[in-house]
Amino acid sequence: MQNAKRIDRVLIAEDEPDIRDYLAISLRCRGYEVEQAENGNEVLSFLKQKDNGVSLVLLDIMMPWKDGIETLREIRQLDKNIPVVMLSGISAATTIIQTMKCGADDYLTKPVTDEQLFGMIESTLATHEAVHASKKALVQIPQKRSSNGSSWMKTMETVLNQVGLSEAPVLLQGETGAGKEVLARMLHAASPRAGRPFLKVNCAALPSELVESELFGYERGAFTGAFKSKPGKFDMADEGTIFLDEIGDMDYRLQAKLLQVLQDQEFHRLGGSETIRVNVRVMAATHSDLEKAMREGRFREDLYYRLNVINLHVPALRDRPDEILPLAEYFLKKHSTAGAAALEITPSLNDALLAYHWPGNVRELENVARKYLALRDPEALAQDLRLKTQRASQPMAPASQRFQPLAVVTATDTQTLENVTEARRQAEIDAILTALNRTRWNRKEAATVLRVDYKALLYKMKKLGIDRKPIDSATSTVVPIQN
Repeated sequence: MQNAKRIDRVLIAEDEPDIRDYLAISLRCRGYEVEQAENGNEVLSFLKQKDNGVSLVLLDIMMPWKDGIETLREIRQLDKNIPVVMLSGISAATTIIQTMKCGADDYLTKPVTDEQLFGMIESTLATHEAVHASKKALVQIPQKRSSNGSSWMKTMETVLNQVGLSEAPVLLQGETGAGKEVLARMLHAASPRAGRPFLKVNCAALPSELVESELFGYERGAFTGAFKSKPGKFDMADEGTIFLDEIGDMDYRLQAKLLQVLQDQEFHRLGGSETIRVNVRVMAATHSDLEKAMREGRFREDLYYRLNVINLHVPALRDRPDEILPLAEYFLKKHSTAGAAALEITPSLNDALLAYHWPGNVRELENVARKYLALRDPEALAQDLRLKTQRASQPMAPASQRFQPLAVVTATDTQTLENVTEARRQAEIDAILTALNRTRWNRKEAATVLRVDYKALLYKMKKLGIDRKPIDSATSTVVPIQN
């Protein structure tokens, strides 16, 4: 059987034909299926169809008969979970806040670049997919319980039922990549605020001055380049949830302003004097030791106790063995290329996955799944995991022994390298042929699908010996020239 990757379908609601056609062409070139609507009534009619298959709605605000905000309200009555991204030439703070309160996932202001559009769509779809997969795991994983202990996800059923209904702040602690954001989104989805915005701010990814404007917004003229007012995440998350990722890395001076919002539910935008009141539930996450940071004067003690009303520790993946195999299978399906042969987790690979210590947690597991799809050699991957497990269990040797000027390559090592090289070459051929077949051998469109330069694609095709050949009747695939 073939293991085809699901193709996401985007419904574009835009009354301007030129803009609508441009968006449709751009999305199709990126591999999306596209449906189009001219107004809100057409959007709602399409969504009411059974099995419409829509993965995301791209919804313009200014439309005839029924505008985007009214349409959004009715979409949320039909489906609380379908992702909706608003697209409009209106950048007024009040309009943006209104759409977020009505249940939009995010907002893009025209004109929008392809990078902004696709980044937003891919991020929104990935977030919804992660939450859906985690909810599904609540049912599936306990059935595959390991002999190593009870299931963490089984415990999460109780946590979601109790903590989800609470309005109290939540502090999530655990290693990087363990799934703290996914858990926060699940808690939001299980809460009375589920139909309201869930907005994330990564406190470690932005300089402190940008974090402040991101959180609280700014007024026109607040600083150089502030040509118009912009609402902050607290504005946009009103009546919903805000998730402060890596809170331990937040600038100490900014922590005082955050504390005020937690205590009084009010703040001032940068450069503004108006007091803005909000009703926001705050969730925060960190991989660092906040108690140690308090002792060292890097984190405010009063802020810690405000955030630490409900404290949830997310265990590392190695402490949740029940989830390793189901997650591996999920990632294999998620990243499979349409038309590629299905891959199975062999007994040898199964044992290696369960024995490995997973220092990178769920993110590392996803990367391993993608590596398996590229190499398509379960034994080589299992051997690589076994070697890493052995190294982790051994004490670190002195530096003089760890770093050698020369390495002796055995015949077995050479054969393994040759196998890996051939597997990589075949994976590249499969990916290029898939893109070429999808675009009817239009090489420029195929380069766009593959996200590579056109000349780079031509060079790669020549190097791999790929030329247009008759369709092989047995395999129904284009056969490359063998060098």
